[in-house]
Amino acid sequence: MMQETLKHAAAMAQHAVVATPETIALAARHLRAGDLVAFPTETVYGLAANAFDASAVEKIFAAKRRPRSCPLIVHIADAHDAHRVVRVWPDSAELLAREFWPGPLTMVLPRNEAIPTLVSGGLDTVGVRLPEHPVARELIREAGVPLAAPSANEFMQLSPTAASHVARSLGNRVAMILDGGNSHAGIESTVVAISEQGEVTLLRPGAISRARIEHVLGAKVPDAHWDKQGSAPSPGMHDRHYAPRTPLRLVSRQSPLPDGPGALISLGTPRPGLPEGLTEIVLGASPEVYAQGLYAALHSVDHPPHKWIALEAPPQQAAWEAVNDRLRRAESR
Repeated sequence: MMQETLKHAAAMAQHAVVATPETIALAARHLRAGDLVAFPTETVYGLAANAFDASAVEKIFAAKRRPRSCPLIVHIADAHDAHRVVRVWPDSAELLAREFWPGPLTMVLPRNEAIPTLVSGGLDTVGVRLPEHPVARELIREAGVPLAAPSANEFMQLSPTAASHVARSLGNRVAMILDGGNSHAGIESTVVAISEQGEVTLLRPGAISRARIEHVLGAKVPDAHWDKQGSAPSPGMHDRHYAPRTPLRLVSRQSPLPDGPGALISLGTPRPGLPEGLTEIVLGASPEVYAQGLYAALHSVDHPPHKWIALEAPPQQAAWEAVNDRLRRAESR
């Protein structure tokens, strides 16, 4: 009976199911059986496997067509479970966890040997996060194991902030897609590296600003450096990432737009004098509101007849660091 139930769910994978206690329990059974499940978090939707099961984790890389040199983030349901993932917990990690967990902060620390090296791209460190989304936390608790979970999309492409985005990108490559509504942060977690001595550096800007982290620590948080040789220390560090299939360019409000059918994503207010037939989406003028709608806006125009996407560039200010990081990588060719 259990196998028949799992087979039926797998056959319906291309259609998301609403997250309920019953569907979460079924998804947890899939995870314990070594299958993949897409699930909601407050940042973007994740593609999960049992973090202790190297064979299951291998399926993530295959489904996403992701290189093994790009590590995964391990998600836990409660802060005390961090010891199952990492072997060192400096005072700075405790400070950040108390302030930002549950929430969109990932900390990269020395890896517990129970976590397969495949999860960490062969490195001796691993990222750990305690998500805020109640469906995510309940799924992890029900599964009984930490979940290795990158974003639920093909490698380097647009991150999903709705279950429908996952279905279009991955379809039946996953056993189940749990629908928990739209992701409210809209962009990925902030990732910091913490050394055994407690020194903190920034690997990826994200939903929690560098300024907020520095305020908690009482110290500056410099950028971490990766020489692009070997495995990346964090997801999201490749030059090209978060990119729609449709060519994207950043423009100013005064920039001329390309010819032909396309889409313009404006900042704050509509752009006057647009030609007939051009699609325009206006995103909020604050970095938080803009981030919430960014990926959803790009998904909505990343298809014919649009042959190009022009995106009005936000200010080059510290508050916009994470958004500008995503846009720079999305535009990179």
